[in-house]
Amino acid sequence: MGDIKKKKRKYESPRKRWDKQRIEEEREIVKRFGLKNKKELWRAETKLRKKKTQARDLLGLELEERLKQERILVDSLAKLGLLDSKAGLDDVLSIPTESLLERRLETIVWRKNLAGTVKQARQFITHGHIGINGRKINIPSYLVKKDEEDKIAYYGKEMVVQEKKKKEIKKEELTGKKSMKKDFEEAKPEEAENGEAQKGKEANKEEASKETAEKKEAKKETEKTADTEPEKEGEKKKPKDKAHKKKEKPAKEAEKKEEDKPEEKKGAKE
Repeated sequence: MGDIKKKKRKYESPRKRWDKQRIEEEREIVKRFGLKNKKELWRAETKLRKKKTQARDLLGLELEERLKQERILVDSLAKLGLLDSKAGLDDVLSIPTESLLERRLETIVWRKNLAGTVKQARQFITHGHIGINGRKINIPSYLVKKDEEDKIAYYGKEMVVQEKKKKEIKKEELTGKKSMKKDFEEAKPEEAENGEAQKGKEANKEEASKETAEKKEAKKETEKTADTEPEKEGEKKKPKDKAHKKKEKPAKEAEKKEEDKPEEKKGAKE
């Protein structure tokens, strides 16, 4: 058993992580080409970047060596269908990343109508339903060569692609819609009048509810005043009752004395 090696990164992340314009552009590209994540986009960009750096390095070589290396570089890109065989180094430096993403197996399967959408094409490839020249390929990022493009087909059984049914608009439906529009436009003023009447009714209801609320509050105030008045009268009468009781006490004592006097006189006579 050999030493376990750590896998090298096959892409270079962008220098400015939080560039808004770049993030929006990458999001659109990922959505358009059905990429799994931005790493697949960065991987394609690094491949192109290496080819462009190679082309820049060739400019510093001597003429004979530069022509040989240039021919090799251009032929390798022409096999992928990115350039013509008569292209030069300037054409290599002007290749966009979208043209490389177009050469992916995922996008070509979708362009050839072997799948309904880009995501469905990716699913067919990963499940092993797509092959090139009778050879199964389950890598969506496989770069298809120009000679292999016509040899892409289903591997094994043909897959049934269900296209979205588009609703056919009939003339009768169009005429019906136009008549509905006319009726709606004619009914607009009536609706406005009805709306004004409804608004008036709502205003009257609000006024009536306000009046009832005011009446209820007035009743509550009158009841409160009626409850407080007898309490005050009771408080005033209390001291009068005490004085009356004080006056009654000496009168009762005098009556008792008068009743006791004749009894004493009777006892003395006997």
